[in-house]
This record gives sequence, structure tokens and C-alpha cells, in this order.
Amino acid sequence: MLFRRFQRLVAFGVTLGALSSVSALAFGQEKDAGDEKSEQDDGDEGDGDEGDDDEREAEVMAKTAKKAKDRSPFSGVRASDWFTLSSPAFELDGYFRVRSELFHNFSLSRKDGLYFDPLTSQTQPLWPRPIDDSFAATNGVAHGVELCGSDPTKLEACKNSVQAGANMRLRVEPSLSISDNVRIQSQIDMLDNIVLGSTPQGYGNLPAQGGYQTIARGGYAPLGSFASTQWAPQAGVTSTKDAILVKRVWGEYMSPFGKLAFGRMPFHWGLGMRFNSGDTYDSDWQSTVDRLAFTYSFPSWNLHLRATWDFANEGVTGLPQHTQQTVECDDPSTPDVTEECNGAIAGNYSTDGQPYDLATKDDLDQWTFTVLHQVDPQLTRYRLAKGSPVINGGGLFIYNKQTLAQESFDPAQDASLSQPVSNVSKGLVRRGYEAVTGDLWLQLLYHKLRFEVEAALIFGSLENTLQDDDSNFDNPLDPSRDGWRIQQFGIATETEWRTLEDRLRLGFKFGYATGDADVPGLSPLYSAQSGSGLERQLTLNRTLSRFDFHPDYRIDLILFRNILTRVTGTYYFRPSVEYDFYRNPDGQRIGASSAVIWSRASQTVQAPGHAPDLGVEVNLRLYYQLSPGRLHYDIEKMGGFFTAIDYGLLLPLQGLGYLPGEVDAYKASTGEDLGIAPAQIARWYLGVMF
Repeated sequence: MLFRRFQRLVAFGVTLGALSSVSALAFGQEKDAGDEKSEQDDGDEGDGDEGDDDEREAEVMAKTAKKAKDRSPFSGVRASDWFTLSSPAFELDGYFRVRSELFHNFSLSRKDGLYFDPLTSQTQPLWPRPIDDSFAATNGVAHGVELCGSDPTKLEACKNSVQAGANMRLRVEPSLSISDNVRIQSQIDMLDNIVLGSTPQGYGNLPAQGGYQTIARGGYAPLGSFASTQWAPQAGVTSTKDAILVKRVWGEYMSPFGKLAFGRMPFHWGLGMRFNSGDTYDSDWQSTVDRLAFTYSFPSWNLHLRATWDFANEGVTGLPQHTQQTVECDDPSTPDVTEECNGAIAGNYSTDGQPYDLATKDDLDQWTFTVLHQVDPQLTRYRLAKGSPVINGGGLFIYNKQTLAQESFDPAQDASLSQPVSNVSKGLVRRGYEAVTGDLWLQLLYHKLRFEVEAALIFGSLENTLQDDDSNFDNPLDPSRDGWRIQQFGIATETEWRTLEDRLRLGFKFGYATGDADVPGLSPLYSAQSGSGLERQLTLNRTLSRFDFHPDYRIDLILFRNILTRVTGTYYFRPSVEYDFYRNPDGQRIGASSAVIWSRASQTVQAPGHAPDLGVEVNLRLYYQLSPGRLHYDIEKMGGFFTAIDYGLLLPLQGLGYLPGEVDAYKASTGEDLGIAPAQIARWYLGVMF
């Protein structure tokens, strides 16, 4: 916020400097013109040609204005003006939220996974049933929990279709402005999405073979039933992540030539369909990138050019080796002895010192170039008030390349912590990845109408998708199609019309993501995995065409947000209406909204029921926004206390159902019918934004 104010002040100062120069120039020319006029008056006394004098003066002023317009606005600015020292300023933005959620029948009453993997003899469910629910799967495997009933001596099978809980997060975004043109920004999450009650007294873990094991309870809380307090989250001990997570830190330097940014920073483009910073009050996902970025702007054209060098994936890193140890080959206390067994171990590593990249050919390189035309928000409001349209838009172009990769899961070859370098090098495989992404965004604003569209196209290739030392580059059936190809496309549109003093908002959203007819599932979360970690391909077409929206680009409450986790291999239609029953100019409001989402599979064979229609979902919301007071000077940004109650109902259609053969086979073996049932969600959001 302060930095934007600084930019406006600098622009204002530059304008004053330019105007001062223009005034001086105009004054000089006026003086010359006045002298000439005096001489003419002295020589032509009595002519009374005042009209000619006025015309000559107008011509002089016009030429002066033209020269001032042609001059650069920076011509009168000294270098020292850009480096004005000021007292450091510290600002703190963020929010605190608590969300309570109840999931009902998210499994849609399905009794099996969507695909049976013969290699693992396991099925992957659309949504896992509650662990305290008893049912028999279609593959004959029974999941029985015989622990319920009112009589502890006559236990019965448990039946449950509800999962409920609450979570919280405190997000702070400190900003330190060191001087007028230098600042440091960051984002820190505390108790990030911690489930309330998930770290009770007495619960803990210790490292064990293949993972972790739960420690034995004791003392004053020998049973979980006796827990009376919460322990702080600690990664690997009481939780999967620490209580405090530093998500982003980056610096910005505004020079006379452009803006330089460096560090770990947010990445957002267009609607956020593909790259989304995840900075909204209800976000759970985000695009964060380590990069060096330079932006050059043409203010008079509202044009911004940006080039970045991104560190997408540096591969394996290490710390300086500070000791080396020699052991015998049969020493059982040294499991990391090299295969050559030459008596030397690759050493112990210090936790101090500067980490470094162990190789460069395993880096995932990424370069981006952006051309953006965006009108200043204040000028936008002015133009809209005058009835003029405003058009914003641009293009994002990304190039990725990776030659080698280290993604082995072999304990003697992977890149796990403290692994000797010699072992890590054995896990290298040739990846041969190269891709180009083009993402276009367009926004049209006119009166109370907003229309936006974002479309992305990805073209690329892979030489090998395996994670071991083997290669699947050769195509045994079609040598002309060796390797793998990437061809993906996605598009999202948003239309909004405001009326009745902006109280009524009518909207319509549409999105499309290409699917993959060679993959038996809509999402990799429940598609059978191959040795590459990718979904198993049914043919040797070898084209990866399933497009994924960013998971924080939210469309609904159930299907895309939770079950599939994102829009992927589908398309949807979403009409909506929102109305503020009460609204004050200072931001206080009470209102409600509703939306209907109709979703369909882009490739019918990817749907579980081999039908295009997946479902129709209805979302309802009732919200209350307290006036933020002086917490925010930007009326477009939410501040203060906010609460909302959401309800969602998903009516599954044939695309999420069973195949006819599955229904008949299950009934023949069990005498029962297979079917699907609606899913519901209820949410209560409580938040304070500052």
C-alpha cells in the first residue's frame, strides 16, 4: 500500500518537475515574444493591430505546449531524486480465519474405487469413505468396523457417511519500506490450516523404519480420552508441518529504468486459471516461484513489459562436507557404504554453511516474458464514470526445459536427506523435457459490465517418464512417435453485470479443460499409476492432453473444490446471482448469493460411468461484512470482520455412476443394487481481515 503511494508521489513529483521546466520554457518564450511585440509596437505605433498580436501570442503558446508534450517527463528529474532517503516504514496486512465444515456422503455412496489396478490389486476411491463406515466393495473386499451399538457386549457394524471438523490460519504479510524506492515483502502463515483438535496432549511421533511410529502415551494422559490441552504443531512429531511457515520473502527496487524484484514471490496471471497467487481470504493453494524479474513500464501507454528468470526446480542440493569417515564393508552401523566398498563414505554434512546445487543438468529451467496493457485503477474509475469502455489484457509466454532428473524411490539411489552423493548420482535418469506455454488474458469493462477471458495452450515433449534408471522413449508399436508429447488447452470466462447501486450482481462463468481419452480417470488422484508416476495410459498414443486449472480457481464447493480438487478434464457452466440486502458506503453489508454449476467430462471415457454429464451442484451463501473502518483505505479490499454460511448440494448424474456391467455383476454376487446418492456440504466461515 505504502509503495503504491510512493509511486504516485514520485509520478506527481515528476509531473511537477516537468511542469516547472515547461513553465520556465514558456516564460522565456513569452518574454521573447513580449520583447518582439514591444519592438513592433515601438516601430508601428498607432497601427492598433491588437488582433494580430493575440494570434502571434496564441501561436507561441501552442508551440510551447507542443515542445513540452514532446519532451520526456524524466528530462527534468535528477538521479538523486530517485534515491531520496526516508525513514523506514513497516506495514502489516493479513487475516485470521476459522472454518467449520461438514461433509456428507462425499463418496456419493460408491462402494469401490473407480479403477482396479492389477499390479497392486488395489482400487482408488473417488472419495474415501469415513474409516468408521462398514461396507463391502464391488471387488469382494469387505471393510468392516464392528465396534458400534449401545451394548458393548454385542457390538454392531458402524455406519457413517459424515466427516466434520474445523481448521484455522493466521496469515501475516509484513512489508518493510526501507526507502522511497526499496522495500522487502513477505508472507508468513501461523497454524496453517491446522485442524482444531488435531494435536492433543499425549500424541506424538518418532522416526521409524519406512516413516514414523506413534509414541506411547503415558503420564497424566495415558489415553486420548484424558487429553485436556493442545500441543503446538511440530513437523514430524505432532503434525505434518510446523506451527510457523514462511511462504514468501522477496525484495523490490524501483529504479529510473524499471522495477527489479528478486526472491520467493507470488505468481498470478489473468483470472488465475493457470497461475494463481492464492491471496484471497478463503484460499488454500497458491503459485509461488523463486525468480528474478524486471519490469519496464510505459505509463503513457499503460503498457508493462516483464521478463523473468525462474528457479522452478534446482534438483538435488547439498551442504559442504566437513568430515569424512572410513569404515569396514561389513560394519552394520554404516548402512550408507558405497557399492564399491572402498572404505570411504561420502561424508557427514554440516547444518551450517551455504547449500549448493549438486548438478545443473537436472535443473528445471523456466523463463517467462509478459506483455501487459492495464489501465490505472483510478483512471479506470474515471473512464467508466464518463461512459467510456476500458480494455485490459496481455500475453504470458513460458519456456521450460529439463535434461536430467533425480526422482528415484530406491533407498540406495534417491535424494533423501543425508544420502551420499555417490548414491544420489546413481538415481539420475534422462528426462528430456521441453515445453512452451502461451496464456492470453483479456478484460473488457463498460459501465457496470465486466467480461474476462483467459486461455492457455501448452505444447511440449518428454523423452522418458520413468523414475528409475530405465527408459520408455522407444514406442514399440509406432517408432515415428517415440517419446511423449504434451498438448493441453484450457479456457475460462467470467461475465458480471452490476445494477441497483451495485447491490445486485448477475454472473456467468464458463470453463473448459481438455481431457485425455487414453487415461481411465478424471484425476490422477484416483487413476491407476504407472512406473512413471503418471496415470496409466490405455494406448500407445503417448499424448498427455489433460489440462488442469489451478486448484485455487474456485468454481463450486463439492465436486471441483474437494472431490477432484480442481477443474480437470471437464467443462462447466455456472450462472449466479448475488444481492446485498443492506450496504453502507463504508463497506458494511449483509447479503446472499446462489449459483448453479453443471459439469461435464471433456472425454466421456474418463468419466466413471462413461457418460458426459457428471452432476449439477447448487451453492448458497449468506454473508455479513462489518465496516472495516480505517483498517483499509481501499474500498475494494475486504477488511474488518467477515462471516459467511455456505451450503452445497451435488446431484450426481450418470457420469459419476457405475457401468451397467458393474451393476449387474454386483447384484448377481450379493443380491444388492449399486447406486449413487447426493453429496452435501455445510460451511461456516469466521474471519478478521486487516
